[in-house]
Amino acid sequence: MNMRRTWAVTRKELVHIVRDPRSLGMALALPMLLLVLFGYALSLDVDQIPAVVWDQDRTPESRALLGKFEGSRYFRILGRADRYADIERALERGDALAGLVIPLHFARRVLGGEPVAVQLLLDGADSNTASIGLNYARGLIATYSNEVRVEFTVRQGAGEIKPPVEAQVRVMYNSDLKSRNYIIPGLIAVILMLIAAMLTSLTIAREWENGTMEELLSTPLRPSELVLGKLAAYFLLGLIDMTMAVLAGVAIFGVPLRGSPLLLFFSGCVFLFGALCLGLLLSAALKNQLEAFQFSLIASFLPAFMLSGFVYAIDNMPLIPRLISHIVPARYFVALMKGVFLKDVGLEVMWLELLLLAVYAALVFTLATRKLREKIA
Repeated sequence: MNMRRTWAVTRKELVHIVRDPRSLGMALALPMLLLVLFGYALSLDVDQIPAVVWDQDRTPESRALLGKFEGSRYFRILGRADRYADIERALERGDALAGLVIPLHFARRVLGGEPVAVQLLLDGADSNTASIGLNYARGLIATYSNEVRVEFTVRQGAGEIKPPVEAQVRVMYNSDLKSRNYIIPGLIAVILMLIAAMLTSLTIAREWENGTMEELLSTPLRPSELVLGKLAAYFLLGLIDMTMAVLAGVAIFGVPLRGSPLLLFFSGCVFLFGALCLGLLLSAALKNQLEAFQFSLIASFLPAFMLSGFVYAIDNMPLIPRLISHIVPARYFVALMKGVFLKDVGLEVMWLELLLLAVYAALVFTLATRKLREKIA
């Protein structure tokens, strides 16, 4: 391999990128735009569920139960209703997702130690929010019920009652339980996969369309030198994109970076190289830029978004998608990113993921070189 010829191709690609403001703008601005849009718009946190309340009893005891909901960050009381029709209308219009109905004689039954039913109406159109809201409401009502039971027992002269079992919860790695801390590291991996494959998928196809590939073929340039020369220019852009994305995740979104930045960037370089090679492979196989661009979206964005564990837990997927996810490189890089960002784990834990990324990068590079050699032949 002649490094002088490889550098000549790299310099040619750098000049082309600088002279094409659209490609340069897409390479630098699009990752930040996607990061901001997905970072703010995509959230798995379910809180501030809008709710309306129909308190038929209007007693201190019923207001104490309402206080549990008003003081919780999970519910936001929009107002009071006077009948079922008001709650149904709010649910139909989408103004509220939940309705709480406290029956008459609530206080009398509570103070008398009698069981009393409280009704919770939920909008099941959004099944995820409804199921989570149901669990939140059950927890609040159970807390109130336990307090009432203890107070009633004390009034009967049983003395102070202590729970036989007290749970002490310690949340590790993401103590604030913010979904943003879980999403942003995986989002960086998805963005890198998309941008890298999309940019390089056009480069060789563009050479064929512009008629400059014949000129390259007339030179002593080897396929491996052509591939590495083109990769080097876009690899530099990818490193800039990765640095910007990591800094934005830490500075703008406040995601803690607990692990080694060196391991983070080293694994990012391995993943980036494989993603760039994938784009070159598609570009070498397809001489049309439009086809190459469309195939790059299908081969990079969709698997990285759906099958990497970025948002959807792989263990909860059906068997077939779970098996397919093993050949998606973004799956292993997402695991690496989350491990380095949130858990401060090193190669002693994540060595297998890094090894699989390296094997994938070497395989795709070999395929891209062979495909280009076939085109030249």
